[in-house]
Amino acid sequence: MKTVIVDKDGSLSVKEVPKPKYGPKQALTKTIANGVCGTDIHLIKKAFKGVTEEMYPLMLGHENVGEVVEVGAEVKGFKVGDKVLLGFTDADPENIGDYGSAWGSLSEYCVVNDAAAYEEGEVPDLAKAQRVLPDDIDPVDAVMLITFGEVLSSVKYFGIKKDKPVVIFGCGPVGLTFIKMCKLVGASPVIAVARNDAKKQNALDGGADIALNSSECDITKEIRTMFPEGVPYVIDAVGSEEVVNDAMGLICDRGEICCYGVPRKEEMHIDFSKADYNWIINFQQFPRKDEEAIAHEEVIQWIREGKINLKDYISDYFPFAEVVEAYGKALDKKVLKKGIIVY
Repeated sequence: MKTVIVDKDGSLSVKEVPKPKYGPKQALTKTIANGVCGTDIHLIKKAFKGVTEEMYPLMLGHENVGEVVEVGAEVKGFKVGDKVLLGFTDADPENIGDYGSAWGSLSEYCVVNDAAAYEEGEVPDLAKAQRVLPDDIDPVDAVMLITFGEVLSSVKYFGIKKDKPVVIFGCGPVGLTFIKMCKLVGASPVIAVARNDAKKQNALDGGADIALNSSECDITKEIRTMFPEGVPYVIDAVGSEEVVNDAMGLICDRGEICCYGVPRKEEMHIDFSKADYNWIINFQQFPRKDEEAIAHEEVIQWIREGKINLKDYISDYFPFAEVVEAYGKALDKKVLKKGIIVY
């Protein structure tokens, strides 16, 4: 099969490797589509927590939708033909070769675990979110379900409340998803902070009540004019020390700065001179898969009710033959929403 490799110098290439092996409680999937994610970009830049220089070269990718083509002897929850989320390819020096794995789902074949095949208490965490897609969900666009599940579970973990204002920094695919999820749980108003007018318009089109262009106005002044005491929640959907420090001037007493994802650096200088005396910084670097699984069911219901249209969050589709070029565009910030690699 073909798989996408990040080399030690950060360059991308497509390599031929054997298909992954799978166990009796697992299934082999043939990839349908895979999302281009900010996590991948961090890995290309060699700036992802826990992934060290000696682990490269790496198989890349983690937003996978595939079709089950073979099943292990003990599998109960999958059958051939099922479309499933979150297939991965683990490192396997004996079979695949000397490649590490950054989840490895930008591969033509991946593996999923069957939660139903395990005894209670022994289910691998990842298996809880490796779900069969309903037939009424387009399997290519279903890549977005992974982001929606992660974000909705994070919104619930952060404790975003109905009728409470929230400020969201970032209007890429993750930021737009946070806007939608905060609106659906009833936060109000939802205020988006963008870096340019195109992303500001994306935020408004995505449901933000208010959108501000940080290059054209004083964000602190604008928000403090609306909320003199500050706001209870600021979401950093960017992963930035600068955003965290800007948020310090926006939160109210006991306000919370909610940081989603893994920042580019593993340390931050926090200037809390502009904040009140009592505040919280809350990091959700890896959403828990059992919480994602619960969120997944809610997202599916909202899609069926017409409250979410997956295509609203996708800007680009790339054939697998153009995968290297696709990531080049993402690195150059030319992919405004979600980019999807189609196999």
